[in-house]
Amino acid sequence: MRAIVTVPPHATFLPEVAAHPMTAGLRLNTVMPIAEPHTAVLRNLRALGRPLWVDLKGRQLRVSRAALPPFTEVQLSHRVQVRTPCDAFFSDGREHARVLAVDGDRLILEESPRRVVGPGESVNIVAEDLRIEGGLTDGDRHWLAAMAELGERDVMLSFVEGPEDLEEVRSLLPGARIVQKIESRKGLAWVGRGGAKEGRLMAARGDLYVEVVQPHRILGAMRRIVQADPTAIAASRVLTSLAFQAVPDCADLSDVAWLHAIGYRSLMLGDEVCQRREAVLAALNALQAIAGELE
Repeated sequence: MRAIVTVPPHATFLPEVAAHPMTAGLRLNTVMPIAEPHTAVLRNLRALGRPLWVDLKGRQLRVSRAALPPFTEVQLSHRVQVRTPCDAFFSDGREHARVLAVDGDRLILEESPRRVVGPGESVNIVAEDLRIEGGLTDGDRHWLAAMAELGERDVMLSFVEGPEDLEEVRSLLPGARIVQKIESRKGLAWVGRGGAKEGRLMAARGDLYVEVVQPHRILGAMRRIVQADPTAIAASRVLTSLAFQAVPDCADLSDVAWLHAIGYRSLMLGDEVCQRREAVLAALNALQAIAGELE
């Protein structure tokens, strides 16, 4: 069992993380702020000597402009069409708001979360008739251009739901090796149609847990993905307790053991755990200890 680690681009502890024996590769979340040209960031991360994946946002819905309470409007990264009223979920499903109307990329809410909703936050609208206009963002295209200039080919793509998502990336980055992030019921349907033939799969539980609607359905979804692709990566909600404390919760340890039991051998540590040196190293050490117990 090995880990792909999310890397804050300017963190000073990255060489230590890259050298850890449990680190199989690095993931750049492209919503993280950078202070250098895209090509410089990629060169710096590749110098760490580990495989690097650039995580593109694709059709994933995100907040594009800060919304200050009290407010009743959230502006999104994409224009959407959906029958209203419906529900929008924030904070990995822990908060929700009723959407009364949609105006292009604007959600008009009945009542908002009682806090600042910041740019880059993901938003889930769990509705069968949801239609998201467009695919790659302008930011995605900038990263793909930088990758093409440097000869990089490894990307992760959020919310893959069909071949058209992959085609858009490959048109801008010929020869791209795409890890398909499965994060919705439509994504699961794509897996069922043989999506694993188009590239490695990732069970991205941050959004997928919300999108399956009934929480227990995440269990079957995780099994379906790894059965379709034995090399699939399990991502998000991995050892998250270490973002807040020095010792992982028993539930987190059991979760990793369960993922191992159903076939996952690659896990990805998310943003929350990887922002602090102590947290990410504790997570890598915990995975090493768990692997020792299981393998």
